[in-house]
Amino acid sequence: MWVTKRDVALWKCFRARHVKSAIDRVTKNKQTVNRWCCMDYDDCGSVLCVQVQCLLLVGAGETEYVCLCVLQEHDVETPYGMLHVIIRGAPKGNKPAILTYHDVGLNHKLCFNTFFSNEDMQEITKHFVVCHIDAPGQQTGAAQLPQGYQYPTMDQLAGMLPTVVQHFGFKSIIGIGVGAGAYILAKFALIFPDLVEGLVLLNIDPNGKGWIDWAATKLSGLTSTLPDTVLPHLFSQEELMNNTELVQSYRQQINNTVNQFNLQLFWNMYNSRRDLEMNRSGTVLNAKTLKCPVMLVVGDNAPAEEGVVECNSKLDPTNTTFLKVTPGKLTEAFKYFLQGMGYMPSASMTRLARSRTASLTSAGSVDGNRSRACTHSDSTEGVGTVTQTMEVSC
Repeated sequence: MWVTKRDVALWKCFRARHVKSAIDRVTKNKQTVNRWCCMDYDDCGSVLCVQVQCLLLVGAGETEYVCLCVLQEHDVETPYGMLHVIIRGAPKGNKPAILTYHDVGLNHKLCFNTFFSNEDMQEITKHFVVCHIDAPGQQTGAAQLPQGYQYPTMDQLAGMLPTVVQHFGFKSIIGIGVGAGAYILAKFALIFPDLVEGLVLLNIDPNGKGWIDWAATKLSGLTSTLPDTVLPHLFSQEELMNNTELVQSYRQQINNTVNQFNLQLFWNMYNSRRDLEMNRSGTVLNAKTLKCPVMLVVGDNAPAEEGVVECNSKLDPTNTTFLKVTPGKLTEAFKYFLQGMGYMPSASMTRLARSRTASLTSAGSVDGNRSRACTHSDSTEGVGTVTQTMEVSC
């Protein structure tokens, strides 16, 4: 279904409550499916395409389309090259934008589509504009970068982001980064702290590669395909040994969705990264660390677990949350992180929130299967405060 600009403008006015009421009216006797409507914008500056995700409601002799979201694709010129950017929704007053950065081997679609398509995320995204960043050459359908192209360093990738923030007129951002994307957003926050209100960093490794690690990566690249070289960065050894359906799916998507030449350049640059130069205040002279609230997230047996623990030791414990969380609970944890920053105060509280607010200094696990201890520090008494431990089962 091809739509006009007027259609796009009209569909923008829909909000989640309208979608919900429409769905409720037809759930009993209609079938719901997702359809995507695309339209090229040749005369709108940097806008390449507008995608309108509609819910197709099919029933007794009638068809109705209800808008779920509007996505705008942009190419933004920065001091270090072009960035592919996707804007979801429209700015909400002076609220920060939610800015995402994907991991190496992925792009914004592979990394974040499932998360942002979650029904529970609708409560969050109706309050914020979302800005997805694709690292240079990593977006779906990207042309191969030219031979001899100098891929931006990790520092330069972070240095591209102020241009994006300025281009779209964002006052500030709340970042969500995974793996390499988490490293880039942390670097961005260290260099431009006034532009970052908060960070959610998943599976971050703040350490640079030593020469032994570098040599091992090079050797692996000589004996394995690129997807099989990248997969150990994304999955635990146990998952790889079991060759789960998820691992097979990611292997196929990395091979078919991301340009392999471009991915190799990004992979090489990520493995050439330096240590994130940050230390907890009081540990070294002139220590520099993240000033904004940070939620560190790691999965069970994730390859980056050791790095995330070390990153936690370098951050201010008074504004850092460290969670081991299952994917199904991440949306809920993110919602309470935003509430802690003063946004969405009217959102409903669950048992998880009540347990976490029972103690200002606590440790909790967000896991659907079993409880574990992990650091959650909301104390306002200073760096030297010893955090207590409280297990939360949810």
